[in-house]
Amino acid sequence: MLKHGGRLLEAAEYYQIPLKQWLDLSTGINPNGYPIPHIPNDIWLRLPEEQDNLLATAQNYYQCPAILPVAGSQAAIQALPFLRKPGLTGLVAPSYAEHAYAWKKAGHRLRTLLPNEIDANIQHLDNLVLVNPNNPSGILFSKQQCLAWLKELNKRNGWLIIDEAFIDCTPELSLSTLSPQKGLIILRSIGKFFGLAGIRSGFVLAEPTILDALNEQLGPWTISNPSRLVTAHALQNKAWQQQTRLQLQHQSQRLKELLSGYALAPTGSNALFQWIETNHAQAIHQNLAQQAVFTRLFNQPHSLRFGLPKTEQDWQQLELALSNL
Repeated sequence: MLKHGGRLLEAAEYYQIPLKQWLDLSTGINPNGYPIPHIPNDIWLRLPEEQDNLLATAQNYYQCPAILPVAGSQAAIQALPFLRKPGLTGLVAPSYAEHAYAWKKAGHRLRTLLPNEIDANIQHLDNLVLVNPNNPSGILFSKQQCLAWLKELNKRNGWLIIDEAFIDCTPELSLSTLSPQKGLIILRSIGKFFGLAGIRSGFVLAEPTILDALNEQLGPWTISNPSRLVTAHALQNKAWQQQTRLQLQHQSQRLKELLSGYALAPTGSNALFQWIETNHAQAIHQNLAQQAVFTRLFNQPHSLRFGLPKTEQDWQQLELALSNL
């Protein structure tokens, strides 16, 4: 399986530094995530039921009537390629590597593209997979671009899959309000903006026929009862969402300025992370790790991703580590 950020126990063992000393910036997860509400005891004792308020709450939040709850967008990433006969699938690089891994595993041919190469290749593709905004580069694709590519793919009954895991900070850029449309599949996550990666909750927005096929593939009870309750609670809390968007934008700008002050000006960014392309990525990653600051290292291209610190003490720990580079 592919490696991801957040492997803090592994890092602590490798560098022989106690876990409690670490500052984990290796994920793009909101470090000040949604506060968990009270979970009644009977929630733990019953199988999940679709008649709860999760689906209606999600339909309201995403402004889309055709939605399937799934165990994090990762569940859909792994399953969707098997619902298509093998063809040519375009993917942007660098990006979230699980997409390419899943489509290749399902027998599809892959064409890796730079963002500015999509227009020249779209007529040859059976499927196009985008992460919007992209992870780790932060590149955004406009609604106009996406709809133009979808129109071309529709000529061949193709699919446009858009992973919007990081778009909750800028919901106006989402295509969710335009779904369902023929061939358009949107993945949404509760793990990033809401900081609730541990509950493994997400959604797929698509045509009912696609959702039915995916539901059949995934089987029953994909999200646990406690996760369903917490997810619905978070999606309903508009005040927390608005306040958090402002806070994350401020924190992301602060991180950008801090990194730039130590000659690490970000190449790309999102409200939840800063990405730095540099030939010295490996050395910087190791130097920071030796100071108990864990970043996400990429090899293609050589780059680092910094998530947001959680507390003022964390910000101070990061600045001290940067000053020792």
